[in-house]
Order: sequence, then C-alpha cells, then structure tokens
Amino acid sequence: MIERILTINRGGEGIKNDFYNEIKSILVNARNKVYNTANFAMVQAYWNIGKKIIEEQGGKDTAEYGQGLLEELSKQMTKDFGKGFTVANLKNMRQFYIIFPNGYALRSELSWTYYRSLMRVEN
Repeated sequence: MIERILTINRGGEGIKNDFYNEIKSILVNARNKVYNTANFAMVQAYWNIGKKIIEEQGGKDTAEYGQGLLEELSKQMTKDFGKGFTVANLKNMRQFYIIFPNGYALRSELSWTYYRSLMRVEN
C-alpha cells in the first residue's frame, strides 16, 4: 500500500515513490526526535525523583522512615500518575541517583530500561 506509486495528473507530472519516501522520512525523523526527547525527559525526571528521595531520607539507606516514605509516595504517585510508581520502581530511581550522581553525565541516547540494566551490572 505505501510502496505503490502515487500519481497526480498535472500536465503529465506525477508523484513517485522517491518523493513520497522523502516526505515519509521527514515525518519518521520528526517522530523519532519527539520520542527520544520525551524518553530523555523521563530519564531526567526519574533521576530527579531519586535525588529528592535521597534528600528527604537524609541519605540513609535502610531508615524506617525511608521505607514508609517510599510506600506513601508510591500510593500518591500511582493515584495521580498511574502505573510505574511502585515502591520497587521508586527504589530504582533512588539507586539511579546513587549510582549516577552527576546529572550532567546522563546520556540522551540511553533509555530508562538501559540505565536499569546498567545498575544491575556488578564491578
């Protein structure tokens, strides 16, 4: 369907696959840029959430307050934003900040899934 030659009668001129493919490429590239920009914005958001959790917990890893904080935050975030804010995922965000404390070092080419994989790698 997409590969067929589109023709418009204008004095014998027609629109061929090359023209259509150029137009298609423009849209595909724009959509990819939007996806990559949104993906990196979420990576940065997760890093910032991790930072805020660490700051609120006072940097303590196993504090009773810290666990309660994550449970309550998870409930509120899930209510307001839907899935994706389980206690386990909030712990991932917290760990993300601990492992990558320099926000300027985050790469736009890497997804949240990739960063989570990196966090599981042991030295």
